[in-house]
Amino acid sequence: MWFRRVEIGEIERAKKALPHYFSVFSGKEKPNFFHVKQVEVYFDEEDELKELWKIHEEGLEKLRKNDLKENPEKNLLDLKVLIAHKILEKCELCEIKCHVNRFDKAGYCRVKESLIASDFLHIGEEPELIPSYTIFFSGCNFRCVFCQNWDISQYQVGVRYSPKDMGTKIGVAYARGAKNVNFVGGEPTPNLPFILESLKYVEVPIPVVWNSNMYMSKESMALLDGIVDVYLADFKWGNNQDALKYSKAPKYWETITRNFLLAKKHYKAEFLIRHLVIPGHLECCTQPILKWISENLGKEIRVNVMFQYRPEYKAHKYPEINRGLTNEEMIRAAELAGEFGLKNALVG
Repeated sequence: MWFRRVEIGEIERAKKALPHYFSVFSGKEKPNFFHVKQVEVYFDEEDELKELWKIHEEGLEKLRKNDLKENPEKNLLDLKVLIAHKILEKCELCEIKCHVNRFDKAGYCRVKESLIASDFLHIGEEPELIPSYTIFFSGCNFRCVFCQNWDISQYQVGVRYSPKDMGTKIGVAYARGAKNVNFVGGEPTPNLPFILESLKYVEVPIPVVWNSNMYMSKESMALLDGIVDVYLADFKWGNNQDALKYSKAPKYWETITRNFLLAKKHYKAEFLIRHLVIPGHLECCTQPILKWISENLGKEIRVNVMFQYRPEYKAHKYPEINRGLTNEEMIRAAELAGEFGLKNALVG
């Protein structure tokens, strides 16, 4: 009985932080990508990328002005798909910007073509998300030494689906009760062209959750504008040194904070931010992260301060993180969430 009361309380707090998301799956609003399909744009597939980006910006302006049409011949989602595929020719979907032609070979992320490692109705996410139709892509642009999904993030494994088949699977999941479609990995960013194209075939009003390390390029952030309903976003590191040491992610802090601020301006997008507390990293990571969130994204934002760290994969090579959290560290993390006034935080 006590657990049930806590769960109800968490849902009420989630509703305060995620009003658009709750309106979508209750049927009061449409998911953002539905509106993007109603934005009429004019373009030619042979247009230069620079021209396509200009048309894309004009399309986003129409979206914000609610200038929508039923069944336009070409829509903003069509344009996003085209741009995303053109980017693959010299890939810069993430901030690594390896510039590999991914039609020929895999990029730094180890992804050439999108492979689905697994997909299912997930009941292990935050209470407001479950059941969540979670699509796990293989490959990742990070090299986290403690990765719990290393068997799919660091290897290219899984099943190949066409975007049309993926769209059908999303529809089936919705019919089975999924509250959202949750793109994760690995990392979804290298799979952005496939994801956008799959949404062309989705006719059910399902919210889009972007479950990501938030290390996207500015270009990918622009393509996600109008698509994502909830950024289920990792905020791992409070400084560049740790990000480079443990995740091989250069320029982490400036990239992640830039992308959060960009996402804050995205069409009807909301946040559920996850911070995995790392042993020995309370003051250098947890504190600056929660402080930045509070000051830049607001105290009402939904944040999950997580105690689920386990020393997996290569963590044994780093003695300082080759252990679980202590009781004192968990207490300190909870105190920090309170100190920074995060009203809708999950802790534990």
